[in-house]
Amino acid sequence: MNTFDFKNPTHIFFGKDSIQEIAGQIPEDAKILLLYGGGNIKKNGIYQQVTTALKGRDVIEFGGIPANPEYAVLLQALGLIKAQKIDYLLAVGGGSVIDGTKFLSAAALYEGAEPWDILKKNIRTLKGLPFGTVLTLPATGSEMNSGAVITRKETQEKLAMGGPGLFPQFSILDPQVIQSIPERQLANGITDAFSHVLEQYMTYPIGAALQDRFAESIMQTLIEVAPKVLKDPTDYVAASNFMWSCTMALNGLIQKGVPTDWAVHAIGHELTAMYGIDHARTLAIIAPSHYRFNFDDKKEKLAQYATRVWNITEGSLEEKAQKAIDKTEDFFHSLNIATRLSEYTSNYEGTAEKIAQNFTERGWVALGEHKTLTPDKVEKIVRMSY
Repeated sequence: MNTFDFKNPTHIFFGKDSIQEIAGQIPEDAKILLLYGGGNIKKNGIYQQVTTALKGRDVIEFGGIPANPEYAVLLQALGLIKAQKIDYLLAVGGGSVIDGTKFLSAAALYEGAEPWDILKKNIRTLKGLPFGTVLTLPATGSEMNSGAVITRKETQEKLAMGGPGLFPQFSILDPQVIQSIPERQLANGITDAFSHVLEQYMTYPIGAALQDRFAESIMQTLIEVAPKVLKDPTDYVAASNFMWSCTMALNGLIQKGVPTDWAVHAIGHELTAMYGIDHARTLAIIAPSHYRFNFDDKKEKLAQYATRVWNITEGSLEEKAQKAIDKTEDFFHSLNIATRLSEYTSNYEGTAEKIAQNFTERGWVALGEHKTLTPDKVEKIVRMSY
């Protein structure tokens, strides 16, 4: 096991009707900016619960943060923060709203001229404007970590940011919220969380037995509850296990002491920026090809995953590893998630070359757990995913 340090300061309030806990978590004299997405929270009762909890407080609203938090939209919110002297942010939404709020938390205190530099120059945020979250869509784990991904349409970029100053002070997790989520988004959430675990697990053995079993248990839970959640999102037990699995998949715990990959995410972000494909679905497109291309490096963990998660006990190590990739792809298909780029767009020719070029220009020339995944190899993986 590798040496590591771990601190997660986010206070989690989990369970039915936990939104009312907001009142005790935000300073009474704070000037609050309430941030949300397309307005669905006004249809499903969440907005009413939040505003009731904040009754009598100084609250300004900013809605319309899109599914992939767009830089130009966030700049409008940043202008409001500065003009109104906002000193507390409250994100009510899924990963996109929370990620957008993290960018605003960083940008509000950033002294540079161009806030995009926070992402472009990979500037770690040590202190941001304080914020809390009310999770409405389990998927990304952003409610309990310090990372974010922001999109800039004009340049077709989707870049990550983070730092210890970007942990939410608190997050509200009420599993009842998934009752109003469309099936497509639920499937995306399951896929996203499952992929997050794979990025931190599917590398090579390093003797981190507990982390491996944490990761495997999250994947087993997602496999078990996926059909229940899709069939009946009012099933509170299934919803609870789904929501907590998504949070645990990316709150930092399972990646401590182990090598991680994240190449699938790096490539997937490019597909979202280029084609607008749902983030989770880009991961399902790339992951199978990534594992097949890097089979020799990953076969030991693939075989372990085959046995422990998919109960594949027969065959050689290589045979188990191959079956594990197939089972993973089958799982995505069971969620009605297509796993080929050609199933999303007919204009895919040249995609592999463009992504490889982008990586080269950014200096992303050593991806993966071994730092050996060069742009020319990325090009081959993407082409395999057509």
